[in-house]
Amino acid sequence: MGLWSFMKDTGKSLFGSDEPSTDKVQKEIADLGLDAEGLDIVVEGDVVKVSGTAASQETKEKIIMAVGNLSGISGVEDNAGGDDPVFHEVQKGDTLWKIAEKTLGNGAAYEKIFEANRPMLSHPDKIYPGQQLRIPQEGTMA
Repeated sequence: MGLWSFMKDTGKSLFGSDEPSTDKVQKEIADLGLDAEGLDIVVEGDVVKVSGTAASQETKEKIIMAVGNLSGISGVEDNAGGDDPVFHEVQKGDTLWKIAEKTLGNGAAYEKIFEANRPMLSHPDKIYPGQQLRIPQEGTMA
């Protein structure tokens, strides 16, 4: 449980000039095919609050990533229990290979990071500075 910070001005734009809304965030989660059953997801200002019980640790982490990387969202408050996720903020010049070397000890493990961030990532080369990525841990690999 914790508050995860994100770069408010980067990421996919759902809100245009509007304030972030619970309905739009929940629709984005559904459009990505993520199972939010058992979770209460609400937007307060520019923070998304997630509580309840997720179908799995992986699902909870993917939902945090999906909503946190939306333009207009500055943080995600995780009150859903389970383990704390491990995230990595993409820096200028990062590749999934470099991130895998740094976080998993083997650049060839970049595919694990890519798969851990699908469906939010559509291609391993489509990452951007400021984006947060989920780093899978033993027991949550996928």
